[in-house]
Formats: sequence, structure tokens, C-alpha cells
Amino acid sequence: MKLNEVDYDKSFEYVYLYKRMWPYVKPYLFRGILGILIAIPVGLLDGIPALAIKFYFDHVINGADSTFAQKVVAWIPISIIGFAVIQGLLMYLNNYLNDWTGKKITIGLQKDLFKKLLRFEPAFYDKNTSGLVMSRFLNDPGGACGGIITNLKDLISTICSSFALVGVLIYTSWQLSIFAIFMLVSAFLPVTLIRKLVQRVSHESMKIGSSVNTNFYETFNGNRIINSFNLQKYQFEKFLDQLIQSFNLSMGYSKRAGWLSPAMIVIGSFGIAGVMWYGNHLILNKTISTGSLFAFITALVLLYKPVRTLGNTMAGMQGSFVSMNRVVGLFDIEPSIENHPESEKIPTIKDSIKFENVWFEYEESAPVLKGINFEVKIGESIALVGNSGGGKTTIANLIPRFYDIKSGSIKIDDIDIRDIELESLRQNIAVVFQDNFLFSGTIKQNILLGKFNATDNEIHKALKDSYLDEFIATLPEGIDTEIRERGVRLSGGQKQRLAIARAMIKDAPVVILDEATSALDNKSEAIVQKALDKLMENRTVIVIAHRLSTIQNATRIAVVNHGEIAEIGSHDDLMCNPNGAYSTLYNAQFKFTEQTQEELQEV
Repeated sequence: MKLNEVDYDKSFEYVYLYKRMWPYVKPYLFRGILGILIAIPVGLLDGIPALAIKFYFDHVINGADSTFAQKVVAWIPISIIGFAVIQGLLMYLNNYLNDWTGKKITIGLQKDLFKKLLRFEPAFYDKNTSGLVMSRFLNDPGGACGGIITNLKDLISTICSSFALVGVLIYTSWQLSIFAIFMLVSAFLPVTLIRKLVQRVSHESMKIGSSVNTNFYETFNGNRIINSFNLQKYQFEKFLDQLIQSFNLSMGYSKRAGWLSPAMIVIGSFGIAGVMWYGNHLILNKTISTGSLFAFITALVLLYKPVRTLGNTMAGMQGSFVSMNRVVGLFDIEPSIENHPESEKIPTIKDSIKFENVWFEYEESAPVLKGINFEVKIGESIALVGNSGGGKTTIANLIPRFYDIKSGSIKIDDIDIRDIELESLRQNIAVVFQDNFLFSGTIKQNILLGKFNATDNEIHKALKDSYLDEFIATLPEGIDTEIRERGVRLSGGQKQRLAIARAMIKDAPVVILDEATSALDNKSEAIVQKALDKLMENRTVIVIAHRLSTIQNATRIAVVNHGEIAEIGSHDDLMCNPNGAYSTLYNAQFKFTEQTQEELQEV
């Protein structure tokens, strides 16, 4: 299934998103609520300076009792510092608790999403780029949880601060408070106008970000191709185009949403101007005192900052809800290849592997395999040969159920593989590919991927049978040598032999060899072929071969062309038909090999 890149239909359904996220929030609910509750006094304490100013003007500047005034003068500064210290400590605790909660929830999401990612079949990875997968499965949880909690903390603190300051304003002068309430209400209106814009920008940014990630991944892993084909300019221009798209998207957002802060400034100026105009009138009428007006203006100025940022905070929250919706959407995607309730375990493969009228297609109405029929008995070997693109690798990929067939059946011991538990099915099959993936780590760690509890004797035997023991003896750190990412410190032949050792230690009854020597030079191929011969001993083997000279001893050879088996039989039987597909292919390859050797001798 291809990931839906524009999936934001439920970004406004906050109750739905809350219910879906509840299992991840629940374990950390106490700290989360505590962090939110602490945001309340942090905001409320913003009203203290305004009250202190009112008290100072009314009882000190304009106070009649000089003795009382002297006492007040001493305590007001100390009180302001004391409340500031309390607010600072609460703010620190609030930030810590919210960061802790956000990261814990993010880790929970990433853990479950990664577990789900491991369940997806190869077709999922065929259809989705590495950048998109990384963005959706790794980045979105952080954007959803970290963003929503940070913005929620800021929102609650801002609202409480606003209410505290509005309370001071009403206490100071209910007549002037109308201007403050006007400012507060005005801060919420712009957000409703840009919600859709926030959604679109968030998704477009995610897509561009995933393209950038893919570009970096390809540049890192394809550096030899980039250098050998002089693709630096091409790769740079592709990256530059992505940066320009990102810039245009950001500027488009700024053009449409950048008026939020300026609008708040204008609204605030109207509020302050109105207060000064009407406040002067109230002082002349002796409705309020000078201290009350100063306190009111101070509270209004303090209110001005949270009101100005309120719109941006809510817009940020909406962006986090968009990421949250994408995360929830990932949990709704189910792998197409899974066990069903009646799946059965098989301890080993006892009888045969059978293809019965198997049809398969990667894309709708474009069949790759058309009615494939053959059977491999335990202890036998079958070689799949034919022209490139004929379907040989596809047949090999269907046996461990990397893909599901469209019709027909593949049976192991007369059990359809769709009725066999995936883990037990794949535990009985070892695969050596043409380009085997090696993980970062040591040689030993890569071998043990075949069997984690293997003994030292088993490891030594696998190294010896794969003809790696002499090479490892030359390494200062031996089997504990780091091979780095994708095994870059090893040659092609060494990588293949390490993959063979990994397959050997797995000790599976069935081995699939997918052109395991085709990418090697003659010397490396000869050593790897000897290792493969050891691997194939006493096992059922399905081998895809490019060089026909390596599979003459196979029990049977199937020629696969255009998704069909053109003919099948032993080497000798197939060579008896001079016009057959196999003999034609064999003679052409043999003739080409002879010509090549003659040309080399002439040189």
C-alpha cells in the first residue's frame, strides 16, 4: 500500500484524535496533568506586577499615611522579586514535566510504529520512498506529541495569564476592561481563517521534507555512481529544486498567514489608545485613581504579549493535530501479508514445495507469472534459468511469501503457504541474494543474525565452510572486526561468503540462491561457488543462475521466459532437444564463453 501523502480529513476531529492517542497518554497522565496544572499559576502570576503598581501608586505615591507608605515601599520590591522567583521555579518545573511527558509519548508512538513498520511486506517498501517512510514513521510522532504538548502548555499559560490580567483590569476599572476583552476575543478569530492553510502547508512541508531525506539517502548510498557518472550537478540541481519548493511554500504561508502578528499589533494599539483616551476621561471625572490607571495600562501592556502570540500558538497546535492525524492514519494501515487465526506452525519441511497454476502480478492487469506449475521434492534441487525479466526472481520471492499470489497456490507439504505461520515458514528457508544486505556491526554479529544462540563451534564451522576463516585470520580483531554500514570494508566476494555463512548457521532445510555469483569476477565466483556447494549439501535448493555451467548437476532445470515455464527437465534431457529453449540458451552462452577465451588468448 502506498502511503497517503494528503491525509488530513480528521485533523479537526479533536475528540477522535484524543481517543486514538489515549493509550499512549494514559501511562503518563499524572505528570502530564501536573505539568498542565503548573502552567495555571505560571500564567496567573503575570497579574502580580500590575497589582503591585496599583498598590504602590494608591498607598505610596498618593497615600496620606507616610508611616504605612514607608513599610509598603520596603515590602513591594521584595514581594515582586519573591513572586518572580516562584514563577521562575514553576516555569522550570512546568517545562521539564511537559518535555518529559512529550518525549515519553513520542517514544511510545515511535516504538509501536517501528514495530508495525517491521511487519510490512516488501511490496510496501517498493511503493514508498525511504524519505517518506522516515518522515511519516519517525518525524511525525515527534511533531505530533512534542508540538501539541508544548503548544498546549503555552496556550494554557497564555489563557491563564490573560484571565489573571483581565481580572486585574476588571478589578481596577470595569469600564476600561471592555478594551481588554476586545483584544482577547480578537486573538482567536484569525486562527479559524487559516486552519485549512495550516493543514495544507503542513502536508506539503512533509512531502518536500521526505523528498529531501530521500535525496540525502540516495546521495550517501549512491556516492560511487554519482562520482563515476559525474552526477554531482544533477544531484545538486534536484536538491536545489527541493529547496526552492520549500522556500516558495514557506513564503506562501508567510504571505497568507504572516498578517497574524501585525493584526495583533494593530488591535493592541487600538486597545491601548482607547484605554488612554477613556482613562483620562475617568480620571478627570474622579471615577478612578491615577494608580488604577497606571495599573490598568501595565496590565494591558502585559496582556498585549500573550494576546499577540495566541494566534501563532493555536496555529502551531493545529499543525501538531495534522501530524497527529497522520500518525493515527499509520496505525490504520494493515500489512497485506499476515497470519490468520488458523495459521499453523511447521517444524520443518518434510516432503515438497509445489507450485500449482500460480499467477502473479505487481501491477493490476500486468501478469508477471502465468500459470506456473512445478514441484521440488525434499533433497532435490531445481534451477531457474531464462532471459532477464522472465520471472525467475519473482518465483523465488513467492516461496518465503514476500508477496502474495493472485491465483493458484504454493504448497509446502500439501499446506498452502498462506495457511502457514509466517515466522515458521521463513525459519525453514534461507535466502542468499545477488546483493546481500549486511548490517553495521561486526562480522560475528552479522553471522549470528542467522541464529542468535549459535555456539562458537557452529560459528567456526560456518566460517570454514564459507571459506572465510583464512581471511578473518588476517584481521587484527578477527571475527569482531567492524564491517561498517552495508559492509563497505569487505569485497564483493567476501560479502557474499559472509551472507552464505549467515545462511549456513541458520541451518534451514530449504535454500534459495538468487543469482548469488552473477556480480562477481571469475576468481571470486570460484570461491563463492565452493561455499555455495557446501551450503547446498543435504538441502532442498532453488537456484536462480546466470551462468548455466554452475547448475548442470541440478535435479531439474526450468526455463522461465515471459512468466511461463518454457520447458523443464534435467540438463541431459534438455540438451537432447537441440532446438529447445535450454539448449539454445546453453549453446549461445557456451559459444560466447569460447569466443571470449580465444580473444583473451590472442591478447
